[in-house]
Amino acid sequence: MAEFEGGANQSKEKQHQLSSSVGAGDAQPAAGPQVTDERAASGGGARLQHGVSVDSTPDHFKRTRFFVLRPGTLNQAIKDVEALVDQELDGSILGLWLMAEVDHWNNEKERLVIITDNSLLVFKYDFVMFSCDQMQRIPLNFVDRISHGTFSFPKYSLLQRAGEGVRIFWDRQREPSFVSTWNPFATDLPFITFTYHPVRNVSATLSALCDIQTFREQLKDAAQKVHSMKPVPGKANGVLVLNQQIPIEAYVGLMSFLGNQNKLGYCMARGNLGF
Repeated sequence: MAEFEGGANQSKEKQHQLSSSVGAGDAQPAAGPQVTDERAASGGGARLQHGVSVDSTPDHFKRTRFFVLRPGTLNQAIKDVEALVDQELDGSILGLWLMAEVDHWNNEKERLVIITDNSLLVFKYDFVMFSCDQMQRIPLNFVDRISHGTFSFPKYSLLQRAGEGVRIFWDRQREPSFVSTWNPFATDLPFITFTYHPVRNVSATLSALCDIQTFREQLKDAAQKVHSMKPVPGKANGVLVLNQQIPIEAYVGLMSFLGNQNKLGYCMARGNLGF
């Protein structure tokens, strides 16, 4: 019994020494689970050094594919389109917006829009090549109606569009012709329609730059002022503002469905290619 007790005591001492050495050697790795628990408790994504968080949500990656969000791109685009403003014809710049145009076949197209003293200027800008591909000038004293609200489609249309928009009319006496209505490439329609740009929720600055409500109010005020100063003979002065649905007379729209789903009307990175 004495020998058994002595052996047991020696065995306990060895186990105690082994436990002490293992605890000392694993002191640093043991902190691993604690760090994991802290990250899980924080509810955030992975974090890089210096406290920079990484947003791994699908919406984040979709938004960062827009070339307009690349550093310095939007600033350069604004400089380029502002340089195209004719001071004698258009006057001073009152405001600039980044929006999406919705044509009569429900196709979305990325646009920069400027309101000046005398004109509404709509630019098709290439954010990849840093060039303005097209400019449309609409005299403000021709603008006679502004409607805003949700979009609507014909009863048997297969298309849908969520959100709100604003439509500007500048020739109340002229209705779109049958040929223009059914031509997806027609550019002679007496109205233009805008909605929110997809990047408007990225930052407060972009939210203000894409705000169609502020755009609508400033456009109405600018047009009213020009109507009083430069009335057009044979046209009623003033701007009528209507809160109503914006109709889009499109039924099937396979081209617009595919184009809008893939954002073909925007300058975006698409794999190894950018359009």
